[in-house]
Amino acid sequence: MHSPKWCIFYDFHTMPACPDVGKGFDFDEITDNIKECGVDFIVFPARCNLGTAYYNTKAGIRHPSLDYDLFGKLAEACTKKGIAISAYINAGLSHEEGLLHRDWTVVTPEGYAYQPPHLSHWFRRMCYNSAYAEHLQEMVKEVVKGYPVSGLFFDCIGIHECIGVECIKEMKKLGLDFQSKEDLRKFALMSRLRFVDKIAKTAKGLNKELLLHFNGVPFEDQADTGTYLEYECLPTGGWGYEQLPVFSRYSRNLGKTVLNMTGRFHESWGDFGGIRTEASLEYDLMYGIANCMRTTVGDHFHPRGDINRPVFDLIKKVYGKLRKLEPWIDKAVPVTDMAILASPETFNYHEKDKFDAVSGATRMLCEMKAQFDIITYQKDLSPYKFIILPDYMCVTDDLKAKLKTYLENGGVLISSAWSGLDAEGNDFALKEWGLKYKGESPYDPAYITVGEKLNKNMPDMPVTLYEKGTLVEALKGTEVLVEITVPYYNKHWDGEHAFMYMPPDVKNDMPALTAKGKLVHFSHPFFISYYKHAQVPMKQLLENILMMFNYQPLVKFEGLPSFGRATVTAQKGRRMVHIMSYVPERRGEKIDMIEEPIELHDVKVMLRTDKMKFKKIYLAPSEEPLEFSEKDGYAFVNVPVIKGYALVVFEE
Repeated sequence: MHSPKWCIFYDFHTMPACPDVGKGFDFDEITDNIKECGVDFIVFPARCNLGTAYYNTKAGIRHPSLDYDLFGKLAEACTKKGIAISAYINAGLSHEEGLLHRDWTVVTPEGYAYQPPHLSHWFRRMCYNSAYAEHLQEMVKEVVKGYPVSGLFFDCIGIHECIGVECIKEMKKLGLDFQSKEDLRKFALMSRLRFVDKIAKTAKGLNKELLLHFNGVPFEDQADTGTYLEYECLPTGGWGYEQLPVFSRYSRNLGKTVLNMTGRFHESWGDFGGIRTEASLEYDLMYGIANCMRTTVGDHFHPRGDINRPVFDLIKKVYGKLRKLEPWIDKAVPVTDMAILASPETFNYHEKDKFDAVSGATRMLCEMKAQFDIITYQKDLSPYKFIILPDYMCVTDDLKAKLKTYLENGGVLISSAWSGLDAEGNDFALKEWGLKYKGESPYDPAYITVGEKLNKNMPDMPVTLYEKGTLVEALKGTEVLVEITVPYYNKHWDGEHAFMYMPPDVKNDMPALTAKGKLVHFSHPFFISYYKHAQVPMKQLLENILMMFNYQPLVKFEGLPSFGRATVTAQKGRRMVHIMSYVPERRGEKIDMIEEPIELHDVKVMLRTDKMKFKKIYLAPSEEPLEFSEKDGYAFVNVPVIKGYALVVFEE
């Protein structure tokens, strides 16, 4: 199976009480519509999260109102039309099977078999250490042996902490304390990975070419089991617009095809009557394409088989535009000169502070139009001129040597707050920081006033540090670039007054920003503060820090607003600049909406040549030529009009 490119992901979660499942399916018409969208790969449930199957299973439970092999007929029709099909199997949830086999379900640490609230997907979960694991493998064997599937998509593989009898016995055997939250989590993580490994071995043993993805398992934890990646992100369904920028720049470095899974829903999965605007869907997919991801749009098929034509029309229209870009996106790779360095745990849902700090750094750099990757400490650091350690990145023993070598080879390292401390949080891990850690900052709030060296476009006044930070001492040879300005008093209640008005008083000798060689450190959580408070002066300060080290951006613009986004990709003999102009607007209580693109005029693009000799520059896909010039190592070109998106191609 080739790597999927233009895809649709179908949910088919159907209540056992539904009376007419499959009664109106016209498989030729359905696959004709899929084919007309230009789709080469779909995912469709063989068994959904309700625990009922849609094929002729002997191991599982076919849906009670389904009287034929629905998945089989769909797979047959797809095969005839040249559409690859992957079987969706929910691995973490199986409500009907769990209802009938209570011994297969999780017993939560609080003692619940059915965890409140009951009106949720997650009130009943499956135990990976029960007989359910073997049962699921039997269903995998049925599907792979019985149908022409190109892959398997396993969903909802969460961390299921369980005190059922199987789990308790094994924890005791391993010397783990089932009453310890830490040990319960450790065992649950181990159980999940073992469960996934068994499924992968079963599937690959039947067909080593299968595309496998385990949704819910961190990407690096399925390095040896999953064969491709899907990043699920519905911005209106709880994910928001901050997550795709992070995960796109992270996942594209993991050596696998990555599908950018958004959805057609106005809110979240299963919103049968909700449909996205064309501009919002286009933005999601373009953002992924600009970051070297392929596309998939999530839908939910009606249990009766009703064809939702407006959804097909929407996908057809958006894919129709985007597929014209195929020559410039196929096998394209990102071009970057800096990286955000994060721990692998950052990308688990329970590491919120770390993820928010990475999100803040990502937003800053995106608004600056910087070209960067997000990497974990297993990756090679040498390709990057600048590396950022945002707020909470401790330095393990393995990382020490890599950072030391990076600095010795001339790299620039920018850290903030607790980043740079050793694993115990006692002090800075390397003498190269030139700092002594002295604990938490005593000031709430603290202020900074930036001096002449870094004051370009900065307000000439004390600027608030909204988040509490650290207290550091500059050692000999360390330059103090910015000092803390202290308030008259901290926020507090003295029994008579609430101290809520805290004007800045005077500078003291406590460092806020220091530099030793090419290592710069900010005492406060610079990046999570930007994520939470969006202080524009902090973004400007970061840009000024970069300019201290003769930062030459890969791409620069005139006329592209801060909300515009730009990424640079490359193929042999050419570089592409993707420019996006859309603004998510908060509407109602919780929905961020993109209803139309923002039209821009006369945007000047300046791409660093890096000794490439460009012979032509043009817009794709029209190949309309653009006049250009070169000066001081940059190619200059003017784009007359951008209607939401433009792809500018610089070709040798």
